[in-house]
Amino acid sequence: MTTAMSNPASPEVGEIDRSARCSLSFLLVSSFAWLVFGGILALINLVQLHTPTFLADCSIFTFGRLQAMQETALIYGWAANAGLAVALWLLARLGGSPLRGANYVLLGGIFWSLGVQLAIMGIALGDQTSFAFLQMPRYAQPILLFAFAAVAAPGVLVWTGRRNETTYATQWYAVAALFLFPWFFSVAQVMLIFSPVRGVLQAVVAAWFAQNLFSLWLAPLAMAALYYLVPKIKGKVVPSYDFAIYGFWSLLLFGTWMGGRHLIGGPVPAWIPTMGITATVLVLFHHMIVFVNLRGVFTPGGSTVLKFAAYGFGAYLLGAVVDVVISSRAFAVATQFTLFQQAQTHLGVAAFSMIMFAAIYFLAPRLVGAAWPSAGLIRAHYVASAGGFTLLIASLAIAGWKQGVALNDASVSFEMIASQLRPWLLAATAAQALLIVGNLSLGIHFVRLFFTKSTESTLKQFSQPATLEASVS
Repeated sequence: MTTAMSNPASPEVGEIDRSARCSLSFLLVSSFAWLVFGGILALINLVQLHTPTFLADCSIFTFGRLQAMQETALIYGWAANAGLAVALWLLARLGGSPLRGANYVLLGGIFWSLGVQLAIMGIALGDQTSFAFLQMPRYAQPILLFAFAAVAAPGVLVWTGRRNETTYATQWYAVAALFLFPWFFSVAQVMLIFSPVRGVLQAVVAAWFAQNLFSLWLAPLAMAALYYLVPKIKGKVVPSYDFAIYGFWSLLLFGTWMGGRHLIGGPVPAWIPTMGITATVLVLFHHMIVFVNLRGVFTPGGSTVLKFAAYGFGAYLLGAVVDVVISSRAFAVATQFTLFQQAQTHLGVAAFSMIMFAAIYFLAPRLVGAAWPSAGLIRAHYVASAGGFTLLIASLAIAGWKQGVALNDASVSFEMIASQLRPWLLAATAAQALLIVGNLSLGIHFVRLFFTKSTESTLKQFSQPATLEASVS
């Protein structure tokens, strides 16, 4: 991989967008539907935490099933569809050639959504596994694997058939995400579901998979979008771009070993959590490099799209620091098996989601050839998302810390703990409701975009590549 900083932009961007319009639009619409559905499940889940009688007589809406359905809808429904759509568009743009095999993307997207539906139906009926982020029934997992292959294949083709020999950080991260997910997903299927390992090895593999889902799949997709958006919107080259390759490889080399930190105090050899803690610290090298490269996103002013990206990038960096702190055994005593872990998960989801929102707001007009109908709706979505995520994460973090401290005190009863957590859980519920409103506005706004008339000026603005199209991203 080279890091050349100069390369002519493709003159056929209009053709590139047209080749991907139908298939990528389907992926985006599917992602919005899953985002809202997953948000509703998360809202019900939070309500039950402070009001246990809510839907208590319905077995489908028990906490365990709701949590599994919520994770499946948000990770495999929203994040997968949105991340793949953004990655394919970026690879086509930087590759300088139309998306080949776009029909496979559409076919794979259909089967992917069917697989997620089948998984959620199975979980609702009680047919689920016990592994976090892999709780879907065994008959749904192969469908997702083959559907992913159908969607990812055109991305690999546009990568191998690119018109320029030079490659860019956006391409590295996007291609890595396309290759790494089927690897660790299939390994986890074999070792946990179809030919399960025995004893504590199951916990080790499950922790390894859950960590890889964020470190080797969602994080590369988010970084691919950021390395493209920041220089494009700011109109400035990436500073210290030659160091980007070190940030890329440090994430891939160390990120996969972080899973052991979730097993602190568990019945596993002590070196496994220690290796996870060490890897968590080493991954900070990746975060320092991306901060140096992309710190321009935090400069005051700029478009609302850049504000989405800045919030997501800030949450990504904060999540790294929190992971290091919480990985220490002194803090793990108070945070393991509490709501604090949910706060950490939501922080990762917030980082990914806000960056994807920024990418979608940037690429959708170029994909359709029309400007967004309402700038006010974009600002409203930002306010709802930023406010909702901030309140949700803060409330769950405070509740989790209080819960952990109280659980370590034998004199505190469970009734007292529940009463202490109720105000914070009510705040988290309100935050989740706010997120649903914001996400609904995004979905409606995207549908309106297709009914917006294209003008010659908008077609010229969104179809022609800017100077920094391929020179710094």
